[in-house]
Amino acid sequence: MSPWLPILMAVPVVGAVVVALLPKGSDKLAKQVTLLVSLLVLVLTGVMAAGFRPGGDRFQFRAEYDWIPSFGVKFAVGVDGVALVLIALSVVLVPIVVLASWHDADGVKTADGTLITPKRSVKTYFSLLLVLEAMMIGVFAATDIFLFYVFFEAMLIPMYFMIGSYGGAQRSYAAVKFLLYSLFGGLLMLVAVIGLYFVAKVDTRTFMFPELIGAIQDPTTQKWLFAGFFIAFAIKAPLWPVHTWLPDAAAQAPAGAAVLLVGVLDKVGTFGMLRFCLELFPDAAKAFTMPIVVLAVISILYGAIVAIGQTDMKRLIAYTSISHFGFIVLGVFAMSEIAQSGAALYMVNHGFATGALFLAAGFLIARRGSPFIGDYGGVQKVAPVLAGFFLVAGLAGLSLPGLSSFVSEFMVMIGTYQSPAHGSGALTVAAVISALAVILAAVYILWMVQRAMNGPTAEPVKAFKDLNAREVLVLAPLVALIIGFGFFPKPLLDVITPSVKETVTNVKVPVSTIAEKGTGQ
Repeated sequence: MSPWLPILMAVPVVGAVVVALLPKGSDKLAKQVTLLVSLLVLVLTGVMAAGFRPGGDRFQFRAEYDWIPSFGVKFAVGVDGVALVLIALSVVLVPIVVLASWHDADGVKTADGTLITPKRSVKTYFSLLLVLEAMMIGVFAATDIFLFYVFFEAMLIPMYFMIGSYGGAQRSYAAVKFLLYSLFGGLLMLVAVIGLYFVAKVDTRTFMFPELIGAIQDPTTQKWLFAGFFIAFAIKAPLWPVHTWLPDAAAQAPAGAAVLLVGVLDKVGTFGMLRFCLELFPDAAKAFTMPIVVLAVISILYGAIVAIGQTDMKRLIAYTSISHFGFIVLGVFAMSEIAQSGAALYMVNHGFATGALFLAAGFLIARRGSPFIGDYGGVQKVAPVLAGFFLVAGLAGLSLPGLSSFVSEFMVMIGTYQSPAHGSGALTVAAVISALAVILAAVYILWMVQRAMNGPTAEPVKAFKDLNAREVLVLAPLVALIIGFGFFPKPLLDVITPSVKETVTNVKVPVSTIAEKGTGQ
């Protein structure tokens, strides 16, 4: 057994306890300790990842401990390539979010100068960040399905308090809506998890994912269990029409919390589809492929079209993410290796691109006190560095060639277009229709940039200060990753592709020959 993953989860939990126990008035120290702990987790993850062997055992760094022996529940963790890159995404974003959120817990200032004070203390906010980091690592690392469910639900708690206690004027409404949607999906998933436990044809009752692959033979049973898992993941993703909680939550959350919500937590939905829905219920997944593809295409177009009409900057970014998640779901259910590799890569690249865009928008809003695009104008004249970062993040959001999102989106569309599953005709049409979102993305991103960054300088904008050293340090690593993986995605694909091949094999779908070429990009 390997101690790596338990250590990665334990370090932020211990850090959260330390931060919470700091004496009253130690706000600056709480921030510093949180930053140091998150950087330590990042370093430990890098050391662990260096020992990962692509093409070796599927699940590496495994650790198993009996938890509830009478029901066969284990604290079992391990990572394949997809889980590893998503854990890496999480631990990269957390220290960036800590730096970006240095003043988020101090209160939200509105355009008229009113300060919306938080309900809880500064050190509570930063301890919640560390607890959330531990939960994010755990949910991607869990190889026991019951343990996965526990982390799936537990993540809601710190995020609920971060939105409801430190967000904008409608924070309570947004937090409760986020919680109710997620709890409803989680309840359906719990029913399916219990059903899976009792009907699986295995020698010993277990929740272990590797042992449950192929354990459900009856097609009807597969469909019912698939539905329970899929609806929970569709809400989490979110996929149209169960998406309405996301724009409210993202708009009201502090910018840093919004980054983790959209950049990481929502990926649990698409990660769950790729791992659990396809491999545990392959016949059901193939039976429901075309309806899900239709929902994905609707999400792609709906999110892009609605984003064009938004006046609130954070809501616009949230709707763009609904469109991007549609691409990821399309790639997952295209059932080809290149499309699924592209979908997994998209999860990572979307986290970096949307994270940068949310943070740049957050810095704008902190200066002006307003999320409305119409309250800006001419920012590039007074804050050119901020405008430059905002532009690059926006271009990554529209998948400009040379930036990381382009590679993933291109792989999803090519893989869908040439998918060997379910007749290429229908999926070819889906790929062609989804390509329209590329045009729509250019409209909503460039229009937002034009209105906020260019044109006459609005009177309140004239007093803007450009990014300080801390804010540059927040955005620079994200932009470097966006450009670096845009030109050289091979390190990520080398880790992702063996896991995707395993999924394709378990679902028993012919492997697309173009996928093997795609991994050499």
